[in-house]
Amino acid sequence: MNHDSYSDTYIRQILDEVKTIAMIGASANNVRPSYFVLKYMLAKDYEVWPVNPGQAGKEILGQTVYASLADLPKVPDMIDIFRNSDAAAQIVDDIIATKSLPKVIWMQLSVRNDEAAKRAEDAGIKVVMDRCPKIEYGRLSGEIGWAGVNSRTVSSRRPSLKAGFQHRGLGAKPKI
Repeated sequence: MNHDSYSDTYIRQILDEVKTIAMIGASANNVRPSYFVLKYMLAKDYEVWPVNPGQAGKEILGQTVYASLADLPKVPDMIDIFRNSDAAAQIVDDIIATKSLPKVIWMQLSVRNDEAAKRAEDAGIKVVMDRCPKIEYGRLSGEIGWAGVNSRTVSSRRPSLKAGFQHRGLGAKPKI
C-alpha cells in the first residue's frame, strides 16, 4: 500500500469498524496531544485503553492505564502509537510476535516507519501512518469545519453528528 496518501474510504472504513483502541504513549498531562485524542475518541463512543508503563494502575480520564499491550483485557481493534518512528518499529514487531493481532495499527502525526508498516501488512494488519484519528474523524464527519478548518468536503448543510449518520457519524449520508 502507498502510505503517502489514504483514500477517505479507507480511513472511514477503519473508523467505522473499530470499537476498541489501545493508545500507546497516552499521557495524563492535559496539554499533551495524546490526552486530547484520548478524550475526543472517548467522546465519540470508542473504548480507549491508555498504555503507559509509568502510569500503570492509575487512571486517565476515568480509564485504567495499562503497563503494556499484554495487560489489556482483550486484543484491541486498533493500536494507536504515540511514540517516535523508531519505537514504532519495535512496537509493531512486538504486536506481530503475540499472534493476537489487531485489525489496525495507527501511527500518529509525524510517526512513520515504512518497514514496520510492511511487516504489519504482511501479517494482515491495516496500517495508517502520519495521521491522527481525531483529526480524520473530525474531517470525515464534517465536524472539523465547524472550527473553520477545510475538511475537503463541500456541502451547503451544516453536518449533524447525532442525527443522520450511522455509527459515530461516519458511515451514512445525511438524512434529507
